[in-house]
Amino acid sequence: MGTPQDSNRTQNNRVGASTTLAYLDPQYWDERFSTEEHYEWLKDYSHFRHLIQPHLGPSSSVLELGCGNSQLCEELYKDGVTEITCIDLSAVAVENKQKKLLSKGLTEIKVLEADMLDLPFSSECFDVVIEKGTMEVLFVDSGDPWNPRPATVTKVMKMLEGVHRVLKPDGIYISISFGQPHFRRPLFEAPQFTWSVECSTFGDGFHYFFYTLKKGRRSPDDKRSSGEKLERPSINLYQDELEGEDYLFRTNLDELNC
Repeated sequence: MGTPQDSNRTQNNRVGASTTLAYLDPQYWDERFSTEEHYEWLKDYSHFRHLIQPHLGPSSSVLELGCGNSQLCEELYKDGVTEITCIDLSAVAVENKQKKLLSKGLTEIKVLEADMLDLPFSSECFDVVIEKGTMEVLFVDSGDPWNPRPATVTKVMKMLEGVHRVLKPDGIYISISFGQPHFRRPLFEAPQFTWSVECSTFGDGFHYFFYTLKKGRRSPDDKRSSGEKLERPSINLYQDELEGEDYLFRTNLDELNC
């Protein structure tokens, strides 16, 4: 028989699931962005600036996926990166972002309405592709995280294949996520990709994951693939609501190798 705590946890998980499922509805984002001026998923730029700066330079061409109403592109611009393209699926988010950037005189930053599953760019045209919490939307109805639904895997792989295609031969994909390495690595390390995969963490108390995937840097003898059997780490996983709406897995990092 379960304890009262187990019952409460199950109920909270159900509430979290029903809330996050709305993220799959484009209308949800249009309605949200019509009233919300600014929101930063997975912390703001200051928390991971030290991790992202080594991969960027004044001449870097950067693509941000799912910009929403984040100020990430503006912070990158302040740090000297001027060739920035932002995309979002929400027409409302794109219009609002364009107006905000224009009001600040940041006319060099491009903002386009586009789907990250069907990137409208030619191959090998960006030095860096960045997404901060954007890929997480694809996982909200994935089911068992150890064995996600085939439809979820198909979408994630389509996104990653698009990112890999638009990156220059030595380009870098940066994924800022709450997805733990034992869930993300089998996807990142699928055999069709040539990138190496590195992981760092940031944050106080709760840690977020900063993945750096360098195209063309994968070791020739790396035979890992998405079909590799995963060993379940001895960590305690449970869903909780953090900062109002981020339903994140809390992790004992001492037992987790990035």
